[in-house]
Amino acid sequence: MSFKETLEKKTAEIGELIKAYLPEETGFQSAVMEAMNYSVLAGGKRLRPMLMQETYRMFGGEGEIVKPFMAAMEMIHTYSLVHDDLPAMDNDEYRRGKKTTWAVYGEDMGILAGDALLNYAFETACLAFSMPEADARVGQAMGILAKKAGIYGMIGGQVVDVQAAGKNLDRERLDFIYALKTGALLESSMMIGAVLAGAGEEEVEQVRRAALDMGLAFQIRDDILDVTSTLEVLGKPVHSDDKNEKTTYVTIKGLEQAEKDVEIISRRAMDTMRALPFENPFLLELIEMLITREK
Repeated sequence: MSFKETLEKKTAEIGELIKAYLPEETGFQSAVMEAMNYSVLAGGKRLRPMLMQETYRMFGGEGEIVKPFMAAMEMIHTYSLVHDDLPAMDNDEYRRGKKTTWAVYGEDMGILAGDALLNYAFETACLAFSMPEADARVGQAMGILAKKAGIYGMIGGQVVDVQAAGKNLDRERLDFIYALKTGALLESSMMIGAVLAGAGEEEVEQVRRAALDMGLAFQIRDDILDVTSTLEVLGKPVHSDDKNEKTTYVTIKGLEQAEKDVEIISRRAMDTMRALPFENPFLLELIEMLITREK
């Protein structure tokens, strides 16, 4: 089976796994559940849960304990996109080629759906505590999940990103935004996979460094695609950074240098992963594909 075929198979399997954890659309509050489910099922690469699962497998993990965390991670990622798209933030009406949540359900329900997904993500992750294989590693994984999604992770990066709109940023502040807003959930995904499989502290730190570089390269690639791609290919509006007066890696370094830096940073991420005393060829191919993607 080719990498593409394997990727499609794994993506579909993870999609079904996530679907199984979504709430049933019943009760007086069913409107928010419908909006939550629409948001999660609107598509996507399922990158973060896949990275978590493949890192877990790389370190020898074979149980079910990772599954609630995989679903929770996708819910957290999705909530961040739902809120990113709101009129008060990026004001985008399309994502993944479909209408954004607020554009379908209204701005008020878009806010509530994002809030609900974040809370429901932790409800879902907590299910791991009641599984037969649960031990102290579940608590450690919960701590990583919470911190990397919060003010010292994704939210912290988003705060600085919002404050930076219309301003000229220096490289240090831009790197901070990218490390937290984009990199934190990638770090969290791979660190949780490693922790749940029983990896040691040094190995978890090595995974974190690789994920940090991967996140930086991933975001620079996103900046490049915002300039060079189209709505049809990318599945979301292009030139949105210009529209929102955002400083990006491309505006600071230029398109040509950004392309070169993506290659340097991604190679460093791959070298860090290859230095681990464990192997997962699919995981390495996945990382390389994500950094060189066209959409």
